[in-house]
Amino acid sequence: MQVSTTMWIITCLVILGLFVFDFFAHVRVPHAPSLKESGMWSAIYITIAVIFGGFVWWKWGSTYGGEYFAGYVTEKALSVDNLFVFVIIMSKFAVPKEYQQKVLLLGIVMALVLRGLFIAVGAAAINAYSWVFYLFGAFLIFTAIKLLRESDDPVEHEEQRESRLERFVKRVLRTSDTYDGDRLFTRISGKRMATPMLLVLIVIGFTDILFALDSIPAIYGLTQQPYLVFTANAFALMGLRQLYFLLGGLLDRLVYLSFGLSFILAFIGVKLVLHALHENTLPFINGGEHLSVPEISTPLSLGIIVGTLVITTIASLVSSRRQKAVPPA
Repeated sequence: MQVSTTMWIITCLVILGLFVFDFFAHVRVPHAPSLKESGMWSAIYITIAVIFGGFVWWKWGSTYGGEYFAGYVTEKALSVDNLFVFVIIMSKFAVPKEYQQKVLLLGIVMALVLRGLFIAVGAAAINAYSWVFYLFGAFLIFTAIKLLRESDDPVEHEEQRESRLERFVKRVLRTSDTYDGDRLFTRISGKRMATPMLLVLIVIGFTDILFALDSIPAIYGLTQQPYLVFTANAFALMGLRQLYFLLGGLLDRLVYLSFGLSFILAFIGVKLVLHALHENTLPFINGGEHLSVPEISTPLSLGIIVGTLVITTIASLVSSRRQKAVPPA
């Protein structure tokens, strides 16, 4: 897949333009968006992502088009899990609803920048060392097991991580206990202090790093094209702010989401290990020769990922409905 420098520049400018438009059209004036506004713009950003996927399919063929859609669906699913963590962060720091849009947009921009760095590092590592796929695969399988173990009480595990980071930040920065609008710094008794808004941004930024560590190896298991990795991540992150307000209370009803994501990460991890065996150059494995192992095709990967998400979502909603139907003892 050949992507010219001009195409990279145009793509980055379009993505940057969409974020700038989002800020001036929706975030600059603090307000809590309505369901209608959130739903409309979520649909618009998903439509833009699908149109771009159609462009990839038309320009570079069905193979790369399929890889883009598989990566986009996977990243979108992982981003929904991100929303669950964002809900916990907003609740813990009691961020006023009218200021949550700004926090989310800045957090999403930070996530895209961080993922861009990870994508560049990942591409360089893959080009230099084929055995990196072993590391990516093992890491995803480990992450899947970890996510499964924490599925019993994800809120408690997430709050423990945030509390440790919050204590560290408060040791480094002088912070106030009250918000000053959507400002990151304020003055109290003549002293310049960080507001809880800055603390929230730092926590979200650190969380974005953890999410990038999971999502970048996952998408590299579906495509090794940096352009597709970057655009799938960018379009999955777009509209995440609107999706946060749209889903709202629905997030706590997706009780089996962590199980579905665990399966998807483990599946991609196995796919990466199989690919690494197929391209093997490590001397202590089969004498450094390639192994004839089956490789999982992109259409099969896309079908398994979408099927898992559909089953997980339906099972979650059915389970939540049954729990509500059972009268309290």
